[in-house]
Amino acid sequence: MEADMNSSSSSLHIVLFPWLAFGHMHPFLELSKSLATRGHRITFISTPRNIQRLPTIPSHLSSLITFVPLMLPHVEPLPENAESTSDISQGLVPYLEKAFDGLSTPFSAFLKSACSDKTTKPDWIIMDLHHYWLPNIAQDFCVPCALFCVIPASSLVFFGSRSSKIGTLRTTIADFTVPPSWIPFPSNLAFRPHEAGWMTMRVRENESGISIAERTRTTFLRSKFICVRSCFELDSKWLSLLPELLEKDVVPVGLLPPPAEKISSARESRGDGHEIDVIDWLNKHPPKSVLYIALGSEAALRTELLHELALGLEKSGVPFLWALRKPAGMITDATDILPASFEERIKGSGHVAWGWVPQMRILAHASIGGFLTHCGPSSVIESLQFGHPLILLPLIIDQGLIARVLEERGVGVEVPRDAETGDFDLEGVARVVHFVMVEEEGKLIRQNAEKIQPIFTDKISQEKHLDGLIKHLEKYRNI
Repeated sequence: MEADMNSSSSSLHIVLFPWLAFGHMHPFLELSKSLATRGHRITFISTPRNIQRLPTIPSHLSSLITFVPLMLPHVEPLPENAESTSDISQGLVPYLEKAFDGLSTPFSAFLKSACSDKTTKPDWIIMDLHHYWLPNIAQDFCVPCALFCVIPASSLVFFGSRSSKIGTLRTTIADFTVPPSWIPFPSNLAFRPHEAGWMTMRVRENESGISIAERTRTTFLRSKFICVRSCFELDSKWLSLLPELLEKDVVPVGLLPPPAEKISSARESRGDGHEIDVIDWLNKHPPKSVLYIALGSEAALRTELLHELALGLEKSGVPFLWALRKPAGMITDATDILPASFEERIKGSGHVAWGWVPQMRILAHASIGGFLTHCGPSSVIESLQFGHPLILLPLIIDQGLIARVLEERGVGVEVPRDAETGDFDLEGVARVVHFVMVEEEGKLIRQNAEKIQPIFTDKISQEKHLDGLIKHLEKYRNI
């Protein structure tokens, strides 16, 4: 598909600058490609190593998307070459934020250079939640800013009002374990106690010198409007609440699913050099029989919980493919992550794929019948793009809220956990896996996931939402 140079009244130059997490960079990149397809010029800003790790741009868009690397200053105690959240443990994220704030100087130099010539001056900067320092720089050069939130509309609703007229101040863990008062319809949207602690820490200044709450408050206030990775077909009831809560125009830009990759032989390399063809392994199993498991690369389950998960998968009797990576900062040796002799016992019925795997190719494979996920937004979108029912094991940030919404929609079931500690056991894992994947009583979950699939593959809807974004970019261009 050629870039459509005539699809809008004029070509815009748009700078996109995501936070240093691949769960943010990938949606920003998909939005970049969608805008470039309409003939708009894109400058995508990140750090050198992150840019190197992003997918290759399709050749027909390469002339319209320019990557600009900014050197990330080193901040102790970050490891060398740590440029994203996937390179560090959760406890080091505030130090990455501090390093990220050091990008303000090279970004200012970039913008000064770009604005020195009206042919290269950006018409817009689309920023992320962490960029509280960016709007002041952009204002100096008369470039407007929009905020792109990659988290779901429902999570934005939960996080609350920017208005003093709506809602009440929430300061305790208990405050976040009940649905907020500004949700006018029945909902279970709330954190469990073991998930809510980070919300009370958001208001405290951290090692970066500023609280998360202040970062997000400033970027919201200084944005001309808010873009949300959402669509009316899926989230109309949540989207309808946001303009009043945020006191801004809110523009859903679509779900931005990554393109489905062609299924081919994709080899995954282990540390010992042995290569295993995961696609060939999947080819040996009947349609919709295999459970895929992936829990992201940013949060670490304790070793004892990884053992409970492994033993629960084994006990379920359901064939499974587990993409398992040792999260950054996890002290335990990789060899100790799984129970003794586990891989030997599951040969044939299960497979642990260590390291990187081609997730989209796996999810597209006919043998996959379900996905056990940490409820990261991108993973959820990728799975429902293929109509897979979900087994929900949220780990960090707003993943618990995402799990509540998915369960309310009837497309997934959470692994039962202790509300206070977040612990689970092998019996609960086995029970939920068998229910969703095999049992007649779980058929409705499987059917619901298939019914919702067309929303995630609807190209007409995606184009409609992109039209709405471009209209806002043109409307507010000179305001």
